[in-house]
Amino acid sequence: MPPYINRLKSLPPFFGIVALSAILLVFISFRYWWAGAIGALLLLVFLGLFFKAQRDRIQEIEDYISTLSHRVKKVGEEALLEMPIGVMLVNDDHMIEWANPFIVSRLNENTLIGRSLFDISEALVPAIQQERDSELVTLNERKYRVEIKSEERLLYFFDVTDEMEIMRRYQDNRQVIATILIDNYDDATQGMNDQIKSELNSTVTALLNKWALDHGIFLKRVSSDRFIALLNEKILSDLEEDKFSILDEVRETTSKQNLPLTLSIGVGLGVSEFPELGALSQSSLDLALGRGGDQVAMKLPNGKMKFYGGKTNPMEKRTRVRARVISHALKDLIVGSDKVIVMGHKFPDLDAIGSAIGIRKAAEMNDVEGYIVIDFNEIDNSVKRLMNELKKEPDLYARFISPEGAMEIVTEDTLLVVVDTHKPSLVIDEKLLNKTDRVVVIDHHRRSEDFINKPLLVYMEPYASSTSELVTELLEYQPKGKKLNILEATALLSGIIVDTKSFTLRTGSRTFDAASYLRARGADTILVQSFMKEDIGSYVKRAKLIETMEFYGNGAAIATGDEDVIYHSVMIAQAADTLLTMDGVSASFVVSKRAEDVVGISARSLGKINVQIIMEQLGGGGHLTNAATQLKDVTVVEAELQLRQVLDEYFEGGQSS
Repeated sequence: MPPYINRLKSLPPFFGIVALSAILLVFISFRYWWAGAIGALLLLVFLGLFFKAQRDRIQEIEDYISTLSHRVKKVGEEALLEMPIGVMLVNDDHMIEWANPFIVSRLNENTLIGRSLFDISEALVPAIQQERDSELVTLNERKYRVEIKSEERLLYFFDVTDEMEIMRRYQDNRQVIATILIDNYDDATQGMNDQIKSELNSTVTALLNKWALDHGIFLKRVSSDRFIALLNEKILSDLEEDKFSILDEVRETTSKQNLPLTLSIGVGLGVSEFPELGALSQSSLDLALGRGGDQVAMKLPNGKMKFYGGKTNPMEKRTRVRARVISHALKDLIVGSDKVIVMGHKFPDLDAIGSAIGIRKAAEMNDVEGYIVIDFNEIDNSVKRLMNELKKEPDLYARFISPEGAMEIVTEDTLLVVVDTHKPSLVIDEKLLNKTDRVVVIDHHRRSEDFINKPLLVYMEPYASSTSELVTELLEYQPKGKKLNILEATALLSGIIVDTKSFTLRTGSRTFDAASYLRARGADTILVQSFMKEDIGSYVKRAKLIETMEFYGNGAAIATGDEDVIYHSVMIAQAADTLLTMDGVSASFVVSKRAEDVVGISARSLGKINVQIIMEQLGGGGHLTNAATQLKDVTVVEAELQLRQVLDEYFEGGQSS
């Protein structure tokens, strides 16, 4: 604290002393007048000197304050004009009223006054209008964080180029672990002699080693069909730009030797601990395998998934061992339950209903009550015809219950089997799914990131034609006491026929084995055809939808429905199937309204174009050759534009999601 402040604080005691001195002089003057006169004179002299000193002190204070104010003002001006921070004032029309020399020089301008803020950066005006506190912009190849003071219409520009560069380098050098698996190695090498197997190993290993060397990856083989790769995020970014061409290279090279091998790669990134990276890499690989293999799966730090590849149909398994093991595991779960409830997806088709009937039969074979959940208000004509036929067997028909009825009978010991879907959002009643922890998933679709939480048993085989095919195989290993009746076998066969389009798509040897088994149990193909019949009105309506078809490059055909017409999902799917039979069409897409606020897109492909990846970009999913999605709160025109944008990215090589 300055000393003059202390002196000013001492004034009140001083005046008290003066007053006391004056009183003493008055008393002395009564007795010794000359002494009082001398004392009074001395007191006056003292007071005069004191007030003079006091005036000097006040002047000193005023001079100090004046100097300090000048210095502060000068420092403020120097800081405003010379500090390495840009300052800019704008008016209500976003015109620049003043800018300090720093930002003017950074923009290589003589002056900015009178210029529009749009000329500086198009991102700043929207940020001000939206009352954001800050915005990151790029000016003359340098990055600035702009702090926005809306009330004062004041902008501060902080150069963060070096900071961003450090951050980029840090992110580029973060470690990544990739697990690489040769999908069908054991099947492909089974029965090979040692020389041919050695040559195949050498071919694949040479391709992977060259790929790793070209990109700066450390690669280590840990088993006959598995490799571990260590890289960083910069290398991973380069691999993404290359769309992981190693997948195509391995597939095409080995195909020339008539021994086609494919790779699946699971990538772990976004965390710093190696155990976590390894776990992420393995879970990503499991997801890639669950989607059929021949692709790369990676889980991003924000929880989103990215996929590359998946251009080929998954290889059909050559052994029934897995089906037998799953069947026995399912039997154990059924026997340990008080009842079995089977549930498919919303708006179930013949595959969902057929496979549900098969699982209910498995419960009956093990002397456990089984029920099938169905919403009779949400079924198509083919399922209605099946249900009408089931009424002829009251005991079986009585096993179909509503979601509300299922909620009433489910207990802690109930086994819930979900068929023909693995997404919680697609099941008939998600509340029922959340009410029990004993869940089994049986599905033939490629696995997506949205998956039922912690099921007890998962049987997902994307190579299979249908869930009915998978369930038929499981039934072959159940107790033989109670065999399939004719209607149950027909329901399962109808599911296979519908999903394979009468054995023309996604059909393998196991598909015909399952159909043969069902035919031997009395499955009626004529009855199946009656389920699949359609009325003339639907046929005409579908024909009008197909009439809108337009080609969109690379063999893609797009048909769109009217904005004011709501189409059933089955009709959309049938229209897409029909388009696929047309000359020059490799993939078909039908866009139309499904409800007042929902637009559906049904996609089909002959295999050259992966419609699953395209639909996943729009929030849907499915198979390489059969997929769909639903978009809310958009028009048919807007949905078509979104589809065209995704197709553009796909055809340019951007097969990720």
